[in-house]
Amino acid sequence: MLKVEIDEGSGFCFGVTTAIRKTEEELAKSDTLYCLGDIVHNGRECERLKQLGLNTIDHEEFARLKNTKVLLRAHGEPPRTYELAKQNNIELIDATCPVVLRLQKRIKQEFDTPNPEGREKQIVIFGKNGHAEVLGLVGQTNGQAIIIENLEEAERLDFSKDIRLYSQTTKSLDEFRQIVAYIQENISPNATFQYYDTICRQVANRMPDIRKFAARHDLVFFVCGHKSSNGKILFQECLKVNPNSYQIDRPEEIDRKLLEGVQSIGICGATSTPKWLMEACRETILSYS
Repeated sequence: MLKVEIDEGSGFCFGVTTAIRKTEEELAKSDTLYCLGDIVHNGRECERLKQLGLNTIDHEEFARLKNTKVLLRAHGEPPRTYELAKQNNIELIDATCPVVLRLQKRIKQEFDTPNPEGREKQIVIFGKNGHAEVLGLVGQTNGQAIIIENLEEAERLDFSKDIRLYSQTTKSLDEFRQIVAYIQENISPNATFQYYDTICRQVANRMPDIRKFAARHDLVFFVCGHKSSNGKILFQECLKVNPNSYQIDRPEEIDRKLLEGVQSIGICGATSTPKWLMEACRETILSYS
């Protein structure tokens, strides 16, 4: 008999859950609400909220708005967004994740604090260039922070200058540690290096759990939006232990041929994957068997 199991640890993290709840509360009071950027990196969840009246806008559209309400998603925003809102009488419903908010404040404090003896320091952020969270973090430094996406880019830092290293909250802890080790080995004796592990443990702690989950099934479907940063990381963890793992965005992407001769199927997902979507995938699989 076919067994289909949904990973209990998968699904929305605390920050996304709060943002969705605030959205639903606001939409229950009014017919429409603006959101600056996709509220979550999952197309199906965005479609569901759009049906409830959520209008997703970009920064250009936001700059033209006046006298309305706009929700800020969990990823956070740079200071300029708050300034524009004040100028244009926009009421912000701030759903920035508390973990991201603390990180923004730490980076701003670092940027505002002069380095001893007037030495130049580099504020470095390990993160994905262009990612919404990273844009908010770089905004705390007036655009001066250096973004590195991997160890190779870390090799191009100026090791004769002081370095202060932070991380996007959803990056790989192992990669972060590799970058830290490389900088420690190469920093000039006349420069200082300080690093801050700012990776969210709700994401990092899922890695060993999702490996165990993927390893105990014949076939794994990882349900995730294509834009999800942590989803890409978590899916790679599945592949490491189970090469019979497949990333899908929705139930319609499930290939029936993959189900042949399989006795145990695992369904898991990113911190941006709604539980209802994983349940829909399970129902689709059971309907095929």
